[in-house]
Amino acid sequence: MKKAVPFSLFIIFTLHSCYQPQRDCTAFKNGEFSFTTTINGEKRTTTFIRKDAVEIDFYEGVADTSSVRWINDCEYIVKKINPRNKAEEKSIHMKILSTAEDSYTFEYGIVGENKKSTGTALKIN
Repeated sequence: MKKAVPFSLFIIFTLHSCYQPQRDCTAFKNGEFSFTTTINGEKRTTTFIRKDAVEIDFYEGVADTSSVRWINDCEYIVKKINPRNKAEEKSIHMKILSTAEDSYTFEYGIVGENKKSTGTALKIN
């Protein structure tokens, strides 16, 4: 009995380590998406259209265009084309962690900084 417990734990950890989340990132390179986040206790939604090397964001009635540089199928760098301040001049590294039929979970952060956040984008079209 004592030998069965370590063996069972070994099997459980082995099977768990084999799980890989679905990552069909190419299905999300182009399209229309929405992303909702909480800012100061309020839910805010932005929509964006990404086509090849350009992304147009729509937030609170304002459109903003960014360049998109794909590093690989699941990672890309976003940089505002016409930044309005120093904060907007910084590039953002985006990494798709997993995908579903109509959404993807991603990690993002300012290039060169360690702080990362996560979110989920929903494909609208």
